[in-house]
Amino acid sequence: MKQLLHSTITKLPEERALLIGLERTSRDNPVSIWEFRESLLELGELVKSAGGTVIETQTQRLEHPNAACYIGRGKAEELAALCGEKGINSIVFDDDLTPAQSRNLEKIFNRKVIDRTQLILDIFAQRAKTREGKLQIELAQLRYLFPRLTGMWTHLSRQSGGIGTRGPGETQLEVDRRRVEERIARLGRDLQEVRQHRAIQREGRQRHQWPIASLVGYTNAGKSTLLNALTQAGTLAEDKLFATLDPTTRSVMLPNRQRMLLTDTVGFLKKLPHGLIESFKATLEEVVESDLLIHVVDLSHPHYMAQMDAVEAVLKELKADEKQTIILFNKIDKVETPGLVASALARFPNSVALSAREGTGVEDVLHEIENRVASWRQRVDLLLPHTEASLISEVHSLGRVLEIRYEGDGVYITAHIPPSLQYRLRPFIIAPDVTAHSRNGGRGEAAGALAQTGGLRA
Repeated sequence: MKQLLHSTITKLPEERALLIGLERTSRDNPVSIWEFRESLLELGELVKSAGGTVIETQTQRLEHPNAACYIGRGKAEELAALCGEKGINSIVFDDDLTPAQSRNLEKIFNRKVIDRTQLILDIFAQRAKTREGKLQIELAQLRYLFPRLTGMWTHLSRQSGGIGTRGPGETQLEVDRRRVEERIARLGRDLQEVRQHRAIQREGRQRHQWPIASLVGYTNAGKSTLLNALTQAGTLAEDKLFATLDPTTRSVMLPNRQRMLLTDTVGFLKKLPHGLIESFKATLEEVVESDLLIHVVDLSHPHYMAQMDAVEAVLKELKADEKQTIILFNKIDKVETPGLVASALARFPNSVALSAREGTGVEDVLHEIENRVASWRQRVDLLLPHTEASLISEVHSLGRVLEIRYEGDGVYITAHIPPSLQYRLRPFIIAPDVTAHSRNGGRGEAAGALAQTGGLRA
């Protein structure tokens, strides 16, 4: 099983690859020519990150992918001859292939054929260092492998024969399917333990009442370099796709001496496989549970807006797209277009331009984070009904209680609360004059305020 998982693309530097892209002309799936070319360029960078060398790039225009071979059979046979001439040993497609397409193409090319998802999975397999990362990538690989098991077996012979085994028996394919299903279930349980461990870690951080921020962005946008600039974390920062896989959390001191936690996360990508997002949810929960997202953008990239859209799409899938976000335009030292920095800052108010590599603008980043954090510890007066025990407990655990009184009409609390609680507690916030009056015995008005704020709920 282990051999099957890591057989997609070898790590030898002499791996010679042919990239193949399909330019679809159907009106149902319009893709601009620059998006198509950009996708192929990104595929080439992924091949380099996996340890391969791009020898040739070929495209074909079709209204729809060919059901049997993705590209036309004639085109596939023509490219197979080209591979022989140029010594190409790996064929990499820019889109996902069906199991049938993969089998048919391997017969035509007589070489290894992989798709974009297999390539990304291989890079992740190379980069995974921690037990958590290895569990997550193995789960993603198995989920990809499971529907393709049929093509890996040219035989359906019985496992054994003789006394006690005659009859239908169990084919090798069925045995492998069962084993893969069992392994997927086991990995799911192991990752659930990882999620529980991370939840305990987060609770410990919350007890310190430190704000938590996560660096998000397209792969190779400079998140790890920024983390190093802000915290001297010493994390790996390379000019390659998916240099960071395992999350790193460090504390950072803001100019006003407020301490906060900053987490570097795995980079996002266009056409990021959904199964990979599912497998990495234990890691990506750091994004979901953060108080603030810091979206790092490579402003020097010619299609930085498309990359921002891709990041927003992943955040939406994680249900984290509504979180408070600071946009940082990084790599301004590489920007060659006059006026681009100014126009980007004008388009996104309260954004910051910087070069994390050179340290330019890092102080501006810290001040912007400080401004956002200033509103996090909002002081509120609350009147909660006694039935809201769970909310009262959360105010104690996540906020800082300054005063609390248990009275007949409810629980009066004055506290500093974080953003994660502000929306949920909004119905129970009372005006300062109501609180002052209740201290002087005006319980009737306070109870009326509780009813008006929605505090007395059915």
